[in-house]
Amino acid sequence: MRDSRENEIPHIHFKDVSFSYPGKKDNLIYKCNFSIKKAGFWMVVGKNGSGKSTLLKLINGIIKPNNGIVSCKANIGMVFQDPDHQILMPNCRSELLINMNKNFNNFEITKKIGYVLDQVGLTGFEKRPIHTLSGGQKQRLTIACALISNRNFILLDEPTALLDQNSQLKVLKTIKNLTTDNDNPLSALWITHRYEELIYADAVAELKNGILSNWQEPSNFKNN
Repeated sequence: MRDSRENEIPHIHFKDVSFSYPGKKDNLIYKCNFSIKKAGFWMVVGKNGSGKSTLLKLINGIIKPNNGIVSCKANIGMVFQDPDHQILMPNCRSELLINMNKNFNNFEITKKIGYVLDQVGLTGFEKRPIHTLSGGQKQRLTIACALISNRNFILLDEPTALLDQNSQLKVLKTIKNLTTDNDNPLSALWITHRYEELIYADAVAELKNGILSNWQEPSNFKNN
């Protein structure tokens, strides 16, 4: 049921990328080199203030590097730390409707909304008012909004930071399931300061002192 999000696997590539904010001498991101060339669950870990959110802004084109090249061939969707800053409409159906980027008849709309809600564990929530959702349910709704607009790469900016442990786990498992969908896998880059979340990733890199480490298996990752 889910439409093909794009006709090729998304590709993100950084070559010698450096960035500093105006008035700052030191680079927050320094000579960053990395690539993501296949679907999967990718995580970047780092302490608060290490530049993780800046990295996402560079990928999404919100800011431009001072030096280096950013190549992004992907249909990017964003999930922010606080879903209340992202959700605009009064109920789940209306929120999903404003994120649909194609014209569908009523039958197709209902079917597609039902499908993406099922994909994020919110089956039957179509008419639910937003104010009745928990924080974790709101985050899963924002993921559903990315799916319904056929995004093929989701950037998640510390999406569990404001959630309780149970809700954190549900959001993590939702992304894990979507990135391991054999028929149409999603790519996701999740940034976090929670080292316990890394076990869900396919690959992990650490951002420290402006430098991004090489991708590593979660089992081999050591917090330095």
